[in-house]
Amino acid sequence: MIQELFPSVIATGRVAGSAKLNNELLREINILAEMDEPGVRWSKKNYIGGYSSYSSLTQLHHTSPNFGDLEKRLRPHLKQLIQKLQWDLMGRKVEMTTCWANRMGKGTHHTLHLHPLSVLSGVYFVSTPAGSSRFKMEDPRMERLMAAPPRKTNCDRKIRPYIEFEPKPGDFILFESWMKHEVPPHRGDKPRVSISFNYEWL
Repeated sequence: MIQELFPSVIATGRVAGSAKLNNELLREINILAEMDEPGVRWSKKNYIGGYSSYSSLTQLHHTSPNFGDLEKRLRPHLKQLIQKLQWDLMGRKVEMTTCWANRMGKGTHHTLHLHPLSVLSGVYFVSTPAGSSRFKMEDPRMERLMAAPPRKTNCDRKIRPYIEFEPKPGDFILFESWMKHEVPPHRGDKPRVSISFNYEWL
């Protein structure tokens, strides 16, 4: 008997009514990219060619009605993922604690990383023009494969060493925070815009 054990569970989908929301979010993020001086300074050193409020404005869901609206629209999807994971929350809640904006210019990238101290993380896509980078996730067992033969190029998606998503505006991805992910260099002439966030068990 062959069994499949220890699955990695993620949630993907679209946020209802995203077109109007994205227009407002994009307008606000473009303003932040001009006015958030600490974020601009940090980005020049750490997010070359782009802008991120990762080090400056990290609770946008509490300070902006548009980001707050996004947080509310994600709640049903968050609930479904928690149910699928079969977590026993023991009377506590999983809540969004950090939320920040990302605007990638041509050549901007985000190297492989995870989100420590959180239980769930995610990204929402505001604008993905032609040439936009895919969102790439790594098999969490990668460093343990050691001398294993490579998998066939046409192997089942669920056992590939890397999974790539080609998101559209209004799409989201939710995953457990220990899962490594990256964004390869953006090749588009127009900015690729997204919103990242973390949830904690409180």
